[in-house]
Amino acid sequence: MAKSEETRSLIVATALRLFAENGYDRTTMRAIAAEAGVSVGNAYYYFASKDQLIQGFYDEIAKAHLTSARQAIEGERDFSARLKTVLLTWLDVAEPYHRFGTQFFVNAADPDSPLSPFSEESSPARDASVGLMRDVIADSDVKLDPDLRDDLPDLLWLYQMGVVLFWVHDRSAGQKRSRILVERTVPLIARLVGLSRLRVLRPVSREIVSLIRDLSKRDDLA
Repeated sequence: MAKSEETRSLIVATALRLFAENGYDRTTMRAIAAEAGVSVGNAYYYFASKDQLIQGFYDEIAKAHLTSARQAIEGERDFSARLKTVLLTWLDVAEPYHRFGTQFFVNAADPDSPLSPFSEESSPARDASVGLMRDVIADSDVKLDPDLRDDLPDLLWLYQMGVVLFWVHDRSAGQKRSRILVERTVPLIARLVGLSRLRVLRPVSREIVSLIRDLSKRDDLA
């Protein structure tokens, strides 16, 4: 890992620890820099604000998840098993940071915030997650409507965002309910994807995709 990446990761890890100890609002960039052993100017070089530190956290989580998930699904062909593994791996990677979940969601829930998962600033983490879903499909045995294949990675990412939202509010031990949600809903998703290839259901699945595509457009509706 390059020195700059090591410093960046160190600042993010230090910030997360201080957020846990002192709270997000009471933790200053100066305190983060001092604890990380870097100058304040150096900290601001990597992150212009605490909000950008949260974006850095998103990026770190995305990279860690990408590495772990790809290793976990290697050699697996079953679509349902691959998708379930990817989501459960995300829960494993994110579990140590669950206590920050509410704070992160408050920031990310604002549609105008750069921390929104739909923002331009979040595009690296988002693109990595969508790319992972594309790999889940490409190397699987799934059979689906050909017209659905291009849109399915984005749809699966939206499904993952739903799981993340549930996880943020999950107060069960070890976020057990989030794992149950994944275990129970992935087979349903896989079944729906498989049914999309049936000629009688294609108009319905294509209409759903068209609706989601239209609602996901960034431009304001006239």
